Amino acid sequence: MQFNFFLITILLWYAKFKLDSKKLQPELDKKINLLVYGCIGILVLEGSFSQIVPYTFWLAQTLYIFLFYLSLSKKHLQLTKPITYSALPLFIVNITEYIIEQTSLQLYTDWEEYIDMANLFAVFWLGILLFIDNRQRKSLEKARIIAAEKEKELQLTTKLKAELEVQVAERTAEIHQQKEALQKIVDELKSTQTQLVQQEKLASLGALTAGIAHEIKNPLNFVNNFSELSNELIKEFKSSNSEEERNEILADLEINLQKINEHGKRADSIVKNMLQHSRSGAGEKQITDINQLCEEYLNLSFHGKRATDSNFNCEMVKNLDANLPRVNCVVQDISRVILNLINNAFDAVREREIEGKTPNYKPSVTITTQKINNTISISISDNGKGIPHHIQEKIFEPFFTTKPAGQGTGLGLSLSYDIVKAHGGEMKLKTKEGEGSEFIISLPI
Repeated sequence: MQFNFFLITILLWYAKFKLDSKKLQPELDKKINLLVYGCIGILVLEGSFSQIVPYTFWLAQTLYIFLFYLSLSKKHLQLTKPITYSALPLFIVNITEYIIEQTSLQLYTDWEEYIDMANLFAVFWLGILLFIDNRQRKSLEKARIIAAEKEKELQLTTKLKAELEVQVAERTAEIHQQKEALQKIVDELKSTQTQLVQQEKLASLGALTAGIAHEIKNPLNFVNNFSELSNELIKEFKSSNSEEERNEILADLEINLQKINEHGKRADSIVKNMLQHSRSGAGEKQITDINQLCEEYLNLSFHGKRATDSNFNCEMVKNLDANLPRVNCVVQDISRVILNLINNAFDAVREREIEGKTPNYKPSVTITTQKINNTISISISDNGKGIPHHIQEKIFEPFFTTKPAGQGTGLGLSLSYDIVKAHGGEMKLKTKEGEGSEFIISLPI
């Protein structure tokens, strides 16, 4: 009997210390303590007074029934159910053994071997279930810890998600504001760029003004001189009585009128070119004599440079192909390109001349036209300072300029490059620092 009571005591201790890790309610904790101390008391009494074994036996069974009741009825002891059930076969075998022993000693003697086997089986069953329950408890505890960690991680993730959503909302609002601000800046830049492009066109027009004034002055002087001379001839014609003299005067008047007409057309051509150059927007293409444009704008640019710098002088070399085919182009745009390149060439040679680092230096600008396969080539070269290697790749970029601040917008070459591209042509640069530069324009015939 003592061995069975000892097992029950172990069972109660197991139920006491293998419960949920949470603290038990005070009343329930007292009841568990009462069970444990009761089993210990039974073992002490049974060992001290053998004559009270029957009473201690029933007391132990009563304690087990009380434990069984607690396991089924108390919420906090639900985990002890498997342990309680594992001791149930032992409880049944003990009760059955005691009843048989007290009622029929002969029957107990006959069945003692089977009863011992049943006891052994019950103990074995108890041990196996306790082992299995222990493993399950460890697995459940591990799973509970993992679940608690995941729950903690989930809570942390949820918290971080909420914080991130707030940050994203704030950042989105900030980006939206920045976008609106940037869009406003872009609109302002577009407006400024349009104004700068127009300013560049007006700047090239302004550079033409002095040259045009000089060029138009010559035919006007001829018109004035021939008209005055014609007036004198008319007076002579009125006062003359000789038919032969009158015929000579009429012949001279005819020549004067031809000269006046010729120089008037010359002045008209210059004015038309100026008007074409000053037009904004896309013009219409027309068949154009490139040689004439090159010659006119070379002279206009030279006189314009002389008007702003009276000490400027430069050798102008014209290698114009007399058989150059005409080109279908927008005259004001191509003339603007030619004028811009010639102005840059004059600026380059003048800058080198002012530096005075080259003895016996003579400024020179050469303009060459020729037919190459299915294109015409316009070359404008100078013997100025040349362009340093490290900025050659930037030379056609908008707003890039080598001129001092306030003397250039940096749009001349960029606009010229775009105009040539729009005509299906190409613009190339050949330069050597200290020796000069050459811009080559290729236009399809």
